[in-house]
Amino acid sequence: MAAVTGVLLATGACTSPGGVAGISTTAPTTEAVSAQGPVTATIPAPTPTPQPTVEIPKGDAPVPVPPPRVSKFTYAFPVQGCPVSYQSRLLVLPKTTIWTGKGCSFVSPVDGVVHEVNTRNRWKPSTDRGPDREGRFVTVIGDDGVRYLGGHLDSVTPGIRPGVRVGAGQTLGRVGNSGNARDTASNLYFAISWKTEPSLWWVRRGMVGPWDYLNAWLNGNRTLSPADEVRAAMARTGAAPRCTILCKPKSTPKPEPTKRPDESEGWTVEITPAG
Repeated sequence: MAAVTGVLLATGACTSPGGVAGISTTAPTTEAVSAQGPVTATIPAPTPTPQPTVEIPKGDAPVPVPPPRVSKFTYAFPVQGCPVSYQSRLLVLPKTTIWTGKGCSFVSPVDGVVHEVNTRNRWKPSTDRGPDREGRFVTVIGDDGVRYLGGHLDSVTPGIRPGVRVGAGQTLGRVGNSGNARDTASNLYFAISWKTEPSLWWVRRGMVGPWDYLNAWLNGNRTLSPADEVRAAMARTGAAPRCTILCKPKSTPKPEPTKRPDESEGWTVEITPAG
C-alpha cells in the first residue's frame, strides 16, 4: 500500500497544472485595458535658468593705419594753409579750378625741377591768346616724369626760376586771379600733363584729369601717382598733339577808315586812325 500510494503521488505531481511545488506551467492570460474617454496631458513650462551677467570689456581706441603706399613718390596737395573747394568734372579741358583765398600758398605737388615761370600778366581780353590765359604761372617737372601747372597766380615766389630744384610742399607762388580769371574770385588753375616745349602751350594747360589725385592727396593717400595715366595719354595722342580746343586767339579788328567831306573840292578823304 505504501508503494502504491507513492506512485500515485508522483503521477499526480507530473500531471498537475500547478507544476512542481504548486508552480503553474500555463502562460498567464493578459487582457488589453483601454482608457475610458479622452486623455488630457499637461506639460509643465520649463523653469527658466538664470543666466549669469557678463560684462563686455571695452576695446582699445582704434589704431590709425596709414593707406598703402602705391608708388615711390610722395605728393602734396597744391594749396596749403587755406580751405579749398574744386569741381570734380570735366569743364572744357581736363584741368580743375581750385577755389581758395587770395594769397594762399601754391606749392609743388612733388619733388622736381621748375620748368616754366611767367611772372608777367600778359593776358588781354581783346586778344585772348592761349599762351597768356593762365596769367602768372609756374610749371614743375616732377621726379615722376609728370608736369604740373599752377596758374592765375597773384605772384611768383622770389628765387623760383627754370632749373631750380624744389621739394613737395615747397611754396612756388601765391594764389590770385591773373590771366583770364581777372573777373572771378581767386583760384588756382591746376593741370597735369607731360613735358613739352613752351610753344606747345595747349599741352601744358592739361591732358589728364587731376581730380582722383587731388582727392587722394587731400584725404591722406599721398602716394597715389598720375604717372601711369599720363604715360598712357601721351601714348595715345603722341608727345606733340595738335591743339583742338580753344586754340585760336580773338582776331584783332582792323580800324575802319572814316570819311569826311572836303567842302572846298567836293570830294572825300579817307583818314585812317594812327596805330
